[in-house]
Order: sequence, then C-alpha cells, then structure tokens
Amino acid sequence: MKRLVILLFAVCAVASVVPAQDSLNYYLETAAGNSPSVMAAFHGYEAALQRIPQAGAYEDPRLDMGVFLKPMDIIDGRQVAQFQLMQMFPWFGVKKAAQTEAQRMAKMSFEQFRETRDNLFLDVYRQWYVLNRLQQRLKNNRENIELLKQLETLALRRFSSGGGAVSGSAVSGSAVSGAAVSGGSYAMPGDAGNALAGGGMSGMNTGKSGAMPSQSTANAMPSMNGSSGGMAMASSSGGLPEILRIQLEIAELENSSESILSEMTAEKARFNALLNCPAKNEVIVPDTFVLTPYVFDIDMAMQLIAEQNPLLGMIREESLAYEAKEEMSRKMGYPMFGIGLQYMLIAKRSDPSAATGMTDSEMSGGAGNAVSSGMSGGMNGKDMLMPMLSVSIPLFRGKYRAARKEAQFQQKAAQARYKETLNNLEAGFYRAGYELDDAKRKITLYRKQAALARTTYDLLVQEFVSGKSDLSAVIQVQRQLSDYRLKESEAIADYNTTVATIQKMISSKNVEQ
Repeated sequence: MKRLVILLFAVCAVASVVPAQDSLNYYLETAAGNSPSVMAAFHGYEAALQRIPQAGAYEDPRLDMGVFLKPMDIIDGRQVAQFQLMQMFPWFGVKKAAQTEAQRMAKMSFEQFRETRDNLFLDVYRQWYVLNRLQQRLKNNRENIELLKQLETLALRRFSSGGGAVSGSAVSGSAVSGAAVSGGSYAMPGDAGNALAGGGMSGMNTGKSGAMPSQSTANAMPSMNGSSGGMAMASSSGGLPEILRIQLEIAELENSSESILSEMTAEKARFNALLNCPAKNEVIVPDTFVLTPYVFDIDMAMQLIAEQNPLLGMIREESLAYEAKEEMSRKMGYPMFGIGLQYMLIAKRSDPSAATGMTDSEMSGGAGNAVSSGMSGGMNGKDMLMPMLSVSIPLFRGKYRAARKEAQFQQKAAQARYKETLNNLEAGFYRAGYELDDAKRKITLYRKQAALARTTYDLLVQEFVSGKSDLSAVIQVQRQLSDYRLKESEAIADYNTTVATIQKMISSKNVEQ
C-alpha cells in the first residue's frame, strides 16, 4: 500500500513538467501531487506506520550497579561491587494486541488520507465545472453577438432599401449612434439628415422645402397607405430605431462578456490554488463539455459505499483498534515476568582471621583448621554469579477493569457513528439520484425548447426581412434561445458535479484512482 502511494506521487511529480493539457485528469494528478493537505495526510499516515514497531518492542532491560566505598568483608573475600541486569516480559499476547491496535490506527490514518484526497478531487471537479459554466456563458454571448450582427445587417438592408435615401454605410457606425429622434421624424447629421428631412419628403405638399412639421406628417401619412411609396416610407421610418436597439443589445452582451472574463480570472486563481500552483497559471477550459456517463444502480452503489467509503473505513478501523486495545488491557492484568542476572565482584583476602574475628591463638585449634580448609578450597576472592527471576503481582485490579470498560464504550461509540454515517451517506446517495434525474429531465427539456426557439427565430427573421414582423419579437425569441442554451449547460454542469459527488461517496481503494 505504501509503495502504491509513493508511486502515485512519483507519477504526479513527472506529470508536473508536462505541458498543460485540455484534460481534467491532468489537473487531478497535479492537485494530488502538489496539494499540501494531501501531503500532510500522507505524512500522517507514514508517522502512524512508525508506531507499529514501537508497540511491538519490549521494554529496555534494566541494569543496576552498586560500588562499595569501603569493601565489605565476607567469609571468602571482600565484596567490592554488585551488578544486576533484569529484563521484563509482559504476559503472552500483550505485544501482539498492541501491534494490532497500532496497525488499525495506521489503517485509520490511511483512510483519512483517502478522504482528504477525495475531498480535494471533489473540489477540483466542482471548480472545473464552475469554469465550464463561465466558458459556456462566454461562448453563448459571443454566438448571440454574431446573431445580432447578422440581424443588424438585415435591418440595415431593410432600412436602406425601404426609404432609398440612407445607405448601409450611412446608417452604420457613427451615423447610427448619432441619430436623434424628435417628434416622430429623425434628424441625422450631414447629408443623411438632409435626405430624410428634405429629399425624402419632396413629393409631399409642405409649406417649406427644408423641413416638415409633425402635423403635416401626420396628415400626409394616412393619404399614402394605399400606395407603394407609403409602404416604403413606413419601412424606412421604423428601421433606424431597430438598428439602434440591436446595437444596444450588442453593447450589453459585450459588457457581459467582459464581466465574465473578469470573473473567470478570479475563478482560475481559485482553481490554481487547489492545484497549489501560481494564481496566474493558465487554465485551459474546453469550449464544449458533455455528460459524464454514469449508470445509477442503488444496490450496487450502496454495497460499494459500505466497502470502500473512507469515512466508514476510518470508523471501522477505529472500532477494531479499540477491540485490540480491550484485549491488551485484559492481558495486562496478568503478571509480568522478569529474567536477570546478579554479579558480585569479590576481592581476595590476605588475612583469614579478619573474616572470622578470631585471634591467631584461637585459630590454632579445630576452628582454625576448618577456616584454613575453606580457604584452601579456592573460594577466596572468587566472584559470584546468581540467576534471578522476577514476577509482578497485579494486585490492584481496578485500573485494568476500567481500561477494558473504556475500550468497550469506545467500540460502542464507534459502532453508533458508523451507523449514523452510513445512514447519512445513504440519504445523500438517494438525494444525488434525484438530482441526476432532475438534471436529465432539464437537459431534455432545454434541448427541445432550444430547438423550437431556433426554428421560431429563423421564421421570425424571415418575417422581419419581409416586413411582416417587428424587431421586438425577434429579439425576444433570441433571448429565449440564449436562455435555453445557458440552462442546458447549467444542467449538464450540475449533472456532472452530482456524478463527481457520487464517485466521492463510493471512492476507490486504489490510490491511483
């Protein structure tokens, strides 16, 4: 397991020097290799692994040394120093239970590492789809600008062909932006304005050749309803406001596009923060994105969640660790054994009478013979070695019973947390299933509505060119078409985010996910 984790980071380190690609997997690998939170969790797992040999190690042997400042006289010499070495051994199975507890805690740390990794991946997924949403909004705005520019071209042609006095070049650009509406007639700078105010109305009976009052216009227009010239005049008088309105729509979309670009800069900085990369690093976002394929199987998914979810794995390993701790506490209530050696350093004596406290005359008898016989046996100044056995007596049992009960209660608490977490995951999974179905229905609906809106838009454009429809209806349908496209992209992003959430619930025990 440790080798697989190390291999993951080695692959990510190599991938970090590869040029940026239009691939979400590339960013996921970069995030896993660079994220400080993932690295911290991994080092915590490595630290937990080092507790296993500590738990299985025996206590250090104890060496006691004593030196007599004045050698002590004994029968067969003078004791100079004493050394005692003792090694204690716990009851059988205590060390194994301690190692099992440490192993379970290490696995718990690994599950925590997996949870940290999965949370990071989910954050990357979510931020990625935020960028995709913004990219689709920007793309949609640009497409709408193109549609409006085409519509503007049609309006210019209609306007120029209807009145015959204003050409397309005169209407576009600064001439259109400088137009002013006054009392039902249009005053334009330069020749175009004179053409509208004078030449365009030269066939009508006015008091003056240069301008026409509003009242005269009102009286003259009804008299031309039946003639072709009147139709042309009506078309030309309605064209300029339409062109201006289209340009207003284009200006609004261009401003919205600039705002989206600014927002994307901020969101890309946040995305780079998840990768632990500089905020100004370029992030390549595709122009299109599709649904993530996913088969929603409740029974299979719940089984995988119970087996692979890191949160459940953490609680499960914690419960097993407390089970091992209970076993260890029970066996620690049994005696401990110690095996040792005691070594006494004895110096030789040159005066045998000092050991017995007898004078030379007293030693001349049988006692003296006995001492002389003992000294002649070679015991004078001989060091002594004594094997030792030690046994601890666990007399005060209260602390051992309390440690066992503590471990039992901790197991029950872990089991309760496991059940609660499983219930929450199950509820969250069903909620995710509803969100998937809802997103699917919305995608189908918005695609159908977008197709209908596109057909309606094309028909209205044809009617607008022929003069049977006004600009308001065309722009309204164009806005609906834009709205349906945006909603479809939002629904796709929601669907993919929900799939990523489900994948996070199920997780994967393979560290190279």
